[in-house]
Amino acid sequence: MDSRMNAWTWSLLVLLGLIWGASFFFARIAVQHVPPLTLVFLRLLIAALALHIYIAGRFDIYSILKVRWREFLILGLINNALPHALIFFGQTRIGAGLAAILNATTPIWTVLIANYFTSDEKLSSAKIAGCLVGLAGTIVLIGPGISAGGEAPLWALLLPVLAAISYGFAATYGKRFKNVPAPVTAAGQLTASSLIALPLSLLWDRPWTLAAPPLDALFAILALALLSTAFGYILYFRIMAAAGATNASLVTLLVPPSAILLGVLFLGERLTSGEFAGMALIGFGLVILDGRAYRLLAKTT
Repeated sequence: MDSRMNAWTWSLLVLLGLIWGASFFFARIAVQHVPPLTLVFLRLLIAALALHIYIAGRFDIYSILKVRWREFLILGLINNALPHALIFFGQTRIGAGLAAILNATTPIWTVLIANYFTSDEKLSSAKIAGCLVGLAGTIVLIGPGISAGGEAPLWALLLPVLAAISYGFAATYGKRFKNVPAPVTAAGQLTASSLIALPLSLLWDRPWTLAAPPLDALFAILALALLSTAFGYILYFRIMAAAGATNASLVTLLVPPSAILLGVLFLGERLTSGEFAGMALIGFGLVILDGRAYRLLAKTT
């Protein structure tokens, strides 16, 4: 893994971890009142509109969108529409903390995918070890669902993992936008993904037949769209441009603690000992994957 992460990039990564950790909390509130596909559409549409207002035609945005609209459609599908829908459907049956832990496998899939599709992020012994430990943690988490001995159904546990795989493809594919201003990349993918989500919401949920959500759900949707999505993706693409796909995906190491804390404090969620064990294994795998702790230890011995 390269060494392009500096103190400023790390500070952005920590901030993004807090923001995206809160997204699981906001989603858990909203999905109790708004169907997943409609929630995906609202999240993406509001975030896209906010970014277009923020950009206000700067960065030559419309010329870039006109030329690269196909690429934005692909990025919007694998980085927004598909993974968001998978996570929201999963969160109809599992809590914010557990969904965030399962989604924390994103760097593992990113490493495996980047090894195959890129020339500058190949597997090393540390990356292989980190992937194996992290995958072991995933198995610990979904094991009760496989044996039908857990409270959550297997499909709800697998959906955040499938979302993590989709994010892994998106992190690798997103490298082609390195020279595009971060707000433009964020606005482009959110615009494209909201267009993808619209017909799905209309056909599946028939939102005009739904009751108006309560005030707390409305605030959760706005926070999800404006803070966790519009602002969050600007940070994400800035980190990716500065530090690469694999380093940017390490944000998922920081997401579960904030999601768990918010779930415990405000939603009454609790994790089992097995879920803590799975989280510990995934966290340990990501530390191995990163390699910095090992290099620091080697320097002191």
